[in-house]
Amino acid sequence: MNSVSIPAVSAAPSITGMSTRRVIGAYLAEARSECLRYMRAPAFMLPIMLLPTMFYLLFGVVMNGSAGADTARYLLVSYGVFGVMSPGLFGFGVSLALERDGGLLTYKRALPMPPGAYLLGKMLMAMVAAGVVILLLLTMALTLGHVVLSWQQAGLLLLTGVLGVLPFCALGMLIGTLIKGQGAPGMLNMVYLPMSFLSGLWIPMSMLPKALQQIAPIWPSYHLHQLGLAALGLQHGGVIQHFGVLAGFAAVFLIIAARRLRRYG
Repeated sequence: MNSVSIPAVSAAPSITGMSTRRVIGAYLAEARSECLRYMRAPAFMLPIMLLPTMFYLLFGVVMNGSAGADTARYLLVSYGVFGVMSPGLFGFGVSLALERDGGLLTYKRALPMPPGAYLLGKMLMAMVAAGVVILLLLTMALTLGHVVLSWQQAGLLLLTGVLGVLPFCALGMLIGTLIKGQGAPGMLNMVYLPMSFLSGLWIPMSMLPKALQQIAPIWPSYHLHQLGLAALGLQHGGVIQHFGVLAGFAAVFLIIAARRLRRYG
């Protein structure tokens, strides 16, 4: 009987990781995709842009047109922080809850992409939206409100808003891992609106009851408000402390949310 020769099976090719260039490209592609997806969603972008600008136009320009310079700058900061909170909370919280329910997050995990690209894309989207909100309010303040600001003050306020959205991204991410998609908008509004009031965004802290003034530092919006006031020269001292508290909020919320995502999806 003739022997049958069996060719040697070649060794399986080694699997190598993605190159640094491809990893960066994946992050940029996901960030671009997230930004375009939300920019093309008027139901998401219009409330984020219109709500703080309409409030500032009504209460900061029309009803306080004869107020002093400090009051005008205070209201600019207050409604700026109010507007910055929204893309962080709702951009992360509602969309993450809905995408978890719909299975999109599970699908993205199966794609050959870095695991953090999805979250980084949402974070950059929120930062862009926050920057647009601050720019709109600055334009209204300088033209309609006749608020006098230096270029340095305007730039610091813009930077504060763009970076200040990050703790609210982490908070929104955490809430998005805790609740279902249908209940996300209502739950986030129950966090968003009371936190705005208790942080002195609608009423100055000095006019709130003393008990509420004492618990104000537990809200991240309070610390962002203080940083915004410092950017316009209305608050002196404590900048590093407020920045550290916001960074701590962001780190704690992010760690808890990331663990829940890994465990429950």
